[in-house]
Amino acid sequence: MQVLVTGATGFVGSALTQALVDGGHQVQAMTRRPDDYEGPGTPVAGDMSDETSLRQALAGVDVAYYLIHSLSSKDFEEEDAAGATAFGAAAAAQGVGQIVYLGGLGDEADGLSPHLRSRREVEALLGADGVPVTVLRAAIVVGRGGISWEMTRQLVDRLPLLVAPSWAQTRTQPIALADAVTYLVGVLDEPRALGRVFEIGGADVVTYEDMLVRAAKIQNGADVALVSVPLPENDLVDAVVARASSYGLAALTEVDVDTAKNLIESMSTEVVVSDDAISGVVDLQPMGYDEMVRVALGDRGREGQAV
Repeated sequence: MQVLVTGATGFVGSALTQALVDGGHQVQAMTRRPDDYEGPGTPVAGDMSDETSLRQALAGVDVAYYLIHSLSSKDFEEEDAAGATAFGAAAAAQGVGQIVYLGGLGDEADGLSPHLRSRREVEALLGADGVPVTVLRAAIVVGRGGISWEMTRQLVDRLPLLVAPSWAQTRTQPIALADAVTYLVGVLDEPRALGRVFEIGGADVVTYEDMLVRAAKIQNGADVALVSVPLPENDLVDAVVARASSYGLAALTEVDVDTAKNLIESMSTEVVVSDDAISGVVDLQPMGYDEMVRVALGDRGREGQAV
């Protein structure tokens, strides 16, 4: 297959591109700076704000992976909508047979955060011009270099005491990077996946508090002290806590304030798999949380960095 991967230099994109190359596909890695690209596949120029460049990048492509998210921007909703609209139109113009999109879990009835709501909008916009879209909805993807995982690792590494706000009790279903890539590759040119939405997750459903405690035990070999702070539940308190948490995370980790804010706003929404239809298309027994943490730390160690 002739495959295009957007976001090929990113956390998921780089792993996916390598897997597709290893699978024998002709892979084009779309980037705004192809001369600087050193990853797997063949670099091709493309800019989400320039539909002409997108059409050129998508020429001859059978399947396109869309892994673009503007988490670090204050205007991410507008940017993501514009990018998805332009990409879907360019893909349709070039006769692309399938777009595969990695979106976010979450029940719309629960009231999605702006970040998760934007991802749902992107799902629809990508297919607005008629290209069949396959959507894989995931929660946190755990692996070396992932924003949410690195934030978790740095917090338990640097703080002997963690203060848990109310969102720490929200349930989530993290998935290992390797398993997310397996699902992404598994739906490639798969007739049963065209035009469908699938939910993907790891073997364990945990709270964000569980994630921190278990990661600390594996990473540091010791329990982390965690204190829950009861606070009144109302919109004002939630907004103040979210803002304070954003600045705290930015100060303690390598995540910038805007990214931290967008992530924290999503943490009040439960993101758990409710439909296992993907098992009828891709045969996989996903990792549990402890195993994916060990894999992520092992990958970091193999790169010569402290864990």
